[in-house]
Amino acid sequence: MRSDSTAVKQLFTRLVSSLGRETATRELKWMKQALIASHSPTLPAMLQRRLNGEPLQYILGTTPFGPLDLLTRPPTLIPRPETEDWTFRLADMLSPTPTRPLTVLDLCTGTGCIPLLLCHLWPPGSTRAYGVDISQDAIRLATDNAARCNIPSFQPSSMTPYSQNVFIPVFGDLRDPDIFKHLQPPFDVITANPPYIPKRDYDLLPVSVKNYEDPAALLGDPPDSEEHDGLTFYRLISQLLRQKGVLRDGSIVALEVGQAQADAVEGILQQSVGLRNTQVWKDPWNVKRVVLARV
Repeated sequence: MRSDSTAVKQLFTRLVSSLGRETATRELKWMKQALIASHSPTLPAMLQRRLNGEPLQYILGTTPFGPLDLLTRPPTLIPRPETEDWTFRLADMLSPTPTRPLTVLDLCTGTGCIPLLLCHLWPPGSTRAYGVDISQDAIRLATDNAARCNIPSFQPSSMTPYSQNVFIPVFGDLRDPDIFKHLQPPFDVITANPPYIPKRDYDLLPVSVKNYEDPAALLGDPPDSEEHDGLTFYRLISQLLRQKGVLRDGSIVALEVGQAQADAVEGILQQSVGLRNTQVWKDPWNVKRVVLARV
């Protein structure tokens, strides 16, 4: 016990040097809470992982997203506060009801954070959401998060009004033109936080991101892509949106974008999909973060 206490003091001192006393103290408190709440590793092991650069959310195993407390596991992308911000804003725009429900499609769903927060915020029985991802790790995590949030993750047996919101994770590839065979278009809302970081910017990311989070969830251009602007997935999404029957009159498309990408993505939606009614939302840090389009 004494050796553990000594190790904690030494590791905490190093963490203070790395993060500053206020942040280190806050993170130590959260680690202690995680130890009490679960069968986590020892406190020295958690501190050492943090000193190695591992994201705190992976060490704790959870992260807040609005009122939700979502599971986080490597290598699935950790939900960011800017995504939380625009998801709240989107939820406030719409008012689905059990008699006038909405069907939501979230592309590159990851943890499932966006559709799960919408399902939580909107009235029970008003929302049927699908989350598509190419990562089996992400699909498993999104399914576990649905269970954690008490949101069913299975297809209702009929199209009649139902009492709960539903979130259905679906394994799928945006490059597959037949992806909608596993879904039920048309959709009232399509959201996405796709990979959008250009390779030149990815190379400059901190170790805590590059060494732990899935590169496929971050790099905006796959290794075999001829593009280098981080916009490959927006072009793929535009191809999907052009398919007949995917959108209905009044549908909303909300796409998160990286820094200095909003104008280009707005142009893709206008020119490639024909969605002329567009706007750009800024995040709390004054960055153009979301391109929103109405059909």
